[in-house]
Amino acid sequence: MCGIVGYIGKREAYPILIKGLHRLEYRGYDSAGCALMNDKGLHVYKAKGKVSDLEDVVMKASSEGEDITKSCTLGIAHTRWATHGVPSEVNAHPHVSESGRLTLVHNGIIENYATLREQLKKRGFHFKSETDTEVLVQLIEYTQNLKQCSLSEAVRNALKLVFGAYAVAVIDANHPDELVCARKSSPLAIGVVEDHSEYFLASDASPIAEYTKQIIYLKDEEVAVVSRGKDIKIYNLQGEETKGEVKEVNLDLSMLDHDGYDHFMLKEIFDQPNVLKDCMSGRIVESPYSSAYRGHEGPESGLQVVLSAVTQHRRELLRARRIIIVSCGTSWHAGLIGKQYIEHFCRIPVEVAYASEFRYSDPVIEPDDVVMAISQSGETADTLAAIEQAKAHGALVFGIVNAVGSSIARESHTGVYIHVGPEIGVASTKAFTGQVTVLAMLSLALGLAKGTMSQKEYDETIHELIQIPEKIKKVLEQNDKIKAIAQRFAKASNCLYLGRGWNFPVALEGALKLKEISYIHAEGYPAAEMKHGPIALVDEQMPVVFVATHHALYEKIISNMQEINSRGGHIYAVVTEGDEQVKKIVEDIIEIPQTIGWLVPLLSVIPLQLLSYHVAVAKGLNVDQPRNLAKSVTVE
Repeated sequence: MCGIVGYIGKREAYPILIKGLHRLEYRGYDSAGCALMNDKGLHVYKAKGKVSDLEDVVMKASSEGEDITKSCTLGIAHTRWATHGVPSEVNAHPHVSESGRLTLVHNGIIENYATLREQLKKRGFHFKSETDTEVLVQLIEYTQNLKQCSLSEAVRNALKLVFGAYAVAVIDANHPDELVCARKSSPLAIGVVEDHSEYFLASDASPIAEYTKQIIYLKDEEVAVVSRGKDIKIYNLQGEETKGEVKEVNLDLSMLDHDGYDHFMLKEIFDQPNVLKDCMSGRIVESPYSSAYRGHEGPESGLQVVLSAVTQHRRELLRARRIIIVSCGTSWHAGLIGKQYIEHFCRIPVEVAYASEFRYSDPVIEPDDVVMAISQSGETADTLAAIEQAKAHGALVFGIVNAVGSSIARESHTGVYIHVGPEIGVASTKAFTGQVTVLAMLSLALGLAKGTMSQKEYDETIHELIQIPEKIKKVLEQNDKIKAIAQRFAKASNCLYLGRGWNFPVALEGALKLKEISYIHAEGYPAAEMKHGPIALVDEQMPVVFVATHHALYEKIISNMQEINSRGGHIYAVVTEGDEQVKKIVEDIIEIPQTIGWLVPLLSVIPLQLLSYHVAVAKGLNVDQPRNLAKSVTVE
């Protein structure tokens, strides 16, 4: 949610800020703004809408007077996702202090802003916006005036009075060579160049990686003073100097471009064969023994799963009494599939909890539990709060994330990166299949180590898992057919997705994708539960999607289809290649290649991703940035 970009150095700040904001558009926002500093002072520009609207505002201001953008080498910029106050130019960031001397951008929520606002009003401060952020910049100025202290000290003292989450960047018109920033429960990265001649600031590495690979990720309750031509100084809120760790981040910038596709979402759906190979690379490796030497028949893959997290924390994982998966949205659906993998292969009981509910449910967590946190961004506020609870109770925290260096990656005791590259489309696609792939590999490695799965099943599953990328390519070849089917969904108001066993979480994920980007109400349900309520919704206007691949419950799901047919529903089905039985009783089918049951979700979800994409395009909607949604949910 929201995005921060900052720059201090020798170049023109404005082009860097605007390019950075465009790189952060995927996070979701409804207004944008920037503040630039030159020898004539601060210059603030804001716009409701897109970054392109902000560019128009700046261009208009430049045409009507002096083009100050060319003379400013210090600036901060922001994309806002509304929390306190409607999307508007007034509520957009940056916010300016009473004197006009300070300006600030902020991600997160100040929970006690109302109390602070009233106290500041009594001291003569006036407020133009409805935001909690304006309260913060006024509080910093009040503290600075009261204590006659430096900007960094004022920021530290003000933040001691604040409850909530924040990533902030502040500049002072009286100090044109300094930028102060801080974070708590909201990500903030500082890009460093070797000679300290310039620094880059952003919510994640994507706006920075073009200029430097050397990045410092601020920790909670750290305040950094970034000065032109000097070393960064980092302090905790008590004023004690701390040491920032410089990490090298290698980000494939080509993944931040459309690469010839109309939308990032479509590109990322088609990325999946390659990125899943990357996900497995170095983790499925040649084994010194092949199945031929173990006295059983089967594929002689000669492969094994090697995960450093399992090797390093083998004892805790093997002795785990229970695994609790905490996640949100699409990651929660991946967790439901992971539950089936772990329970089947490892015989460890698994609970899957919404992180947003888990943190408030007074959960019973024991030291011999493993809490597994799944998140694409690695910054999900609710999941981070669940991790805090787990650590407080002595449980091992195992993170499964995509974003290298993210908060969840740093807060976890151990874990696995999914390595599918930046995901720009708000509706998650390749991150889901990456998470499921990691969960499959983890279950295989742990199951073999525990002795709860046979060597034959282990070999067969690995052999099939490495075939999945090529089989996804075969599903993607049906893109044009799925596009045609999508036209029939575009006018629907409601849709039902049904599946059983491994495919029930896929039905949930298909329904979520349709809701997210087409704004059509959709429900995912276990097919057998249909009779316990949802069948009342079925009429001649409702499309019903069955995920009906061959498995042990195949005949039962056929019966469920007949029940929909008898009530006039329009049925579409994802089936196993060559299926003739389902074809006779539905309006249309999408075929996926044959695979073993455990791995079907990696194939059956692909048509549902494409279906939701093409429905949204048919409705003329913004696929990559659906309304009201944000990619990285860093507030409750």
